Amino acid sequence: MSPSADHRADDPAQNRCLVARRVVHEKEETTEREDDEEEEKSSDEGLLLQAHHAMERMEEFVHKMWEGRWRVIPHDVLPDWLKDNDFLLHGHRPPMPSFRACFKSIFRIHTETGNIWTHLLGCLFFLCLGIVYMFRPNMSFVAPFQEKIVIGMFFLGAILCLSFSWLFHTVYCHSEGVSRVFSKLDYSGIAFLIMGSFVPWLYYSFYCSPQPCFIYLIVVCILGVAAITVSQCDFFATPQYRGVRAGVFVGLGLSGVIPSLHFMITEGFLRATTMGQMGWLFLMAALYITGACLYAARIPERFFPGKCDIWFHSHQLFHILVVAGAFVHFHGVSNLQEFRYTAGGGCAEEGGV
Repeated sequence: MSPSADHRADDPAQNRCLVARRVVHEKEETTEREDDEEEEKSSDEGLLLQAHHAMERMEEFVHKMWEGRWRVIPHDVLPDWLKDNDFLLHGHRPPMPSFRACFKSIFRIHTETGNIWTHLLGCLFFLCLGIVYMFRPNMSFVAPFQEKIVIGMFFLGAILCLSFSWLFHTVYCHSEGVSRVFSKLDYSGIAFLIMGSFVPWLYYSFYCSPQPCFIYLIVVCILGVAAITVSQCDFFATPQYRGVRAGVFVGLGLSGVIPSLHFMITEGFLRATTMGQMGWLFLMAALYITGACLYAARIPERFFPGKCDIWFHSHQLFHILVVAGAFVHFHGVSNLQEFRYTAGGGCAEEGGV
């Protein structure tokens, strides 16, 4: 048999070998593709599973928020619209997309607890005091209708201020939009308190001089409306304008310096401080201004970062001083009312007061 014949005879065996190798190679490629597809499918399933778990955790978080089962968080993880005081490091409420959760937080301990309760209790106090005072017998007043109206303006201003304040501190963590709306109400309430405080004091101090009394009331109302208008601007509530906010309301309060000087010059210092109760007015002004300065300068937490997070920080002290100042003012106005009642409403023999 020739070599060529042997080669031809070997060809089928070689072909079968090549075919077998190709089959094995194709199977290996098929297996690799299937493995890759399985890995890819497994990876996709893993991502879907992770996303599902993340959604479950988010739903659980939202559910807890709605139910009020939340924990306080540090300042550095707050969203920008909740970052107001950099020196209060811990104890903040997280954003709460539920008014129910916000109001339930009144009974939890956090950075706003003191702010809420100081003005909530103050609001209830002045509400009860106002009701009692308004229902006093008419025989205790020289002109019952007029006097109850002017004193009622003070109570109205105090109740609005304290109501708007505790409501703002309760719900401002709800959302940025809600925070913006209630902050404007809060600042407007301060202006209402200042304007309402002027009304009875000017009425009794210039009891027998209605013209300057009316002029001063008009000026105070114009300044108060201007302060309310400015406070409606969105920038007014930002942390950068904290000093401006304090300055606007201190300036509104200090507008009473001119009628005070007028009264003291007209009546004399001794008569003004005794009959005119100027001492109580000065004490009220000192309390308000001190509170505003502490608020603007962030004292004491500026010197003790993280130590006054829950109690005795500047905003809380400001609230306490506002309630104290309002009560001091009411006491002075009550003394003025008593003096006017004792004097019987006459003017000629009192030197024009």
